Amino acid sequence: MRNEKITPLYERLSRDDELQGESNSISNQKKMLEDFARRNGLPNPTHFTDDGVSGTRFDRPGFLAMMEEVEAGRVEAIVIKDMSRLGRDYLKVGQVMEILRQRGVRLIAINDGVDSLKGDDDFTPFRNIMNEFYARDTSRKIRSVFKSKGMSGKHLTGTVIYGYLWDEKREHWLVDEEAAAVVRHIFALAMEGYGPYQIATKLSEEKIEMPAVHLARYGEGVNKNKTFADIYRWSASTVVEILKKREYLGHTINFKTRKHFKDKKSHYVDESEWTIFENTHEAIIDQETFDNVQRIRGNARRYPDGFGEAHPLTGLMYCADCGGKMYVHRTYNGKRVPQYTCGQYGKYPIGSLCPTQHRIKAEAVLTLIADMLRAIAEYSKNDRAEFIRTVQETQAAQQTADISKKRKRLAAAQKRAGELEKLICKIYEDNALGKLPDARYEALDAQYAKEQDALNTEITELEKAVTGYEQSRKSAEKFIALIDKYENFDTLTNTMLNEFVEKILVHERARKGSQDTTQEVEIYFNFVGRYIPPALQPVPLTPEEQEELRKKEERKDRLHQNYLRRKANGKQKEWEERYNAKRKAQVDATKAAIRAEDMEKGIFTTVSQLPRQEPRKATVSASAAI
Repeated sequence: MRNEKITPLYERLSRDDELQGESNSISNQKKMLEDFARRNGLPNPTHFTDDGVSGTRFDRPGFLAMMEEVEAGRVEAIVIKDMSRLGRDYLKVGQVMEILRQRGVRLIAINDGVDSLKGDDDFTPFRNIMNEFYARDTSRKIRSVFKSKGMSGKHLTGTVIYGYLWDEKREHWLVDEEAAAVVRHIFALAMEGYGPYQIATKLSEEKIEMPAVHLARYGEGVNKNKTFADIYRWSASTVVEILKKREYLGHTINFKTRKHFKDKKSHYVDESEWTIFENTHEAIIDQETFDNVQRIRGNARRYPDGFGEAHPLTGLMYCADCGGKMYVHRTYNGKRVPQYTCGQYGKYPIGSLCPTQHRIKAEAVLTLIADMLRAIAEYSKNDRAEFIRTVQETQAAQQTADISKKRKRLAAAQKRAGELEKLICKIYEDNALGKLPDARYEALDAQYAKEQDALNTEITELEKAVTGYEQSRKSAEKFIALIDKYENFDTLTNTMLNEFVEKILVHERARKGSQDTTQEVEIYFNFVGRYIPPALQPVPLTPEEQEELRKKEERKDRLHQNYLRRKANGKQKEWEERYNAKRKAQVDATKAAIRAEDMEKGIFTTVSQLPRQEPRKATVSASAAI
């Protein structure tokens, strides 16, 4: 009876093996295996080849095709030159050998003298380990070469990023003015408060070629031979990658990824492991713009506030008491009055994370910022030297207090982390000695581990802040240059706010619930921190003003007591019901008019107004049904 089984002759050659000379070539391997199969009368010899593929990978096309034949039961024996041709991962090779044993497939490695038909070779596992060691050693040598090149400040990648092109020798990046203009446009839109998706949509509407298409025109990039259905189809992820790249500052950044010698896949590493060489090519984006964009993207998401537009202050406002972000809302009384409230206050249970809303009108904050900038601009023009001196004094005082607070917290966190380590050791010992039940031990261990993780994260951030204290000193000169950039501050644009303002801390009103009261707002500017010009510094009240204020507060106290009495006897509730009923029709009409205006602009629509469509029946193919 004719034997229908085949004898796979498996050949493999990686790029590293090519360095060993002609003896390892695919053609020589084929000749050796064919001669062996012919001399030993092996049935139906069939070649399976992987050329230029590392032995540490087991997704090789030729190898997978051969193993499919093994699984189908159509293989008599497998012949290879030596065990390293099968692979250079001793665990995976061991698994393959076990599969072949279970399937009754004979394995022959000619140069290593391995033949499973003659029994197990005790030295084979050690030989497989040495084959893996060879791959590991080769990988280490290659990494050493790349490390040497990368530490010299040269680009490790052969691809160039959007906005640059290689010079003739492919050693340095040159600015591609056409693409660089688009990169600057993207950063400018981000400064205006546009999100990545909005920027991508805008670029597509402006018919700007996406980066892959533009680079392909110059023979660059990884998509040189790809055909694109829409060459203007920008994606939000592409915009995000552009906004994150520090290379646009003129820096070379090496070792952002790392490969393992087995899977050959790139894995991103932490930024702390990057190596940055500054000013190696011409910058497209300045440092201040880049830093501002990273801060904007790290702040609150700029979702629309219900009127179809995102408010420019969103992402800059914070609660002074709990530190939570403040979010914009509109009042539901038929008026469009954007107001900010603390996001922590509304989390259930109400008032547990922050006691009050810290409500403030957005217009009041914008007016305060504009007044502050106008006063600073006037002061810096009248006496620039004095302005710089007062700013530096303010900076020194703020930074000293802030860094002192951080150092105290760092010491406390480190002390608590040490205590937790002792507690974890103690409960482990108690559990091992039978003094602490397993259930209680697991609960305490999880609780301590959670607190320990939180403390370790906090300690890392505090150490960075303390270490970078001197490096992060603000610059009054840069702030003055920013002030000189604008002629007036009558209208604050998104870009201006993001350039000038670092953050805004809002305190609760001095008398909660009162319209006629004071509310402290701290404005922290980029480069200079919290700075109040002399023209806006608080001045002491005269005796007459103090007396008038006292009388006003006494009157408010009396009115508040009257309110509490009316609330207790039910009169206040009766009045509110009459008042609300009287105004309900008016407020509802105003709301309806606003809603109609928004629907006309296409900001939103109701489900009932969507075009009605009949349900469509899905078709199932015969193969899918089976």
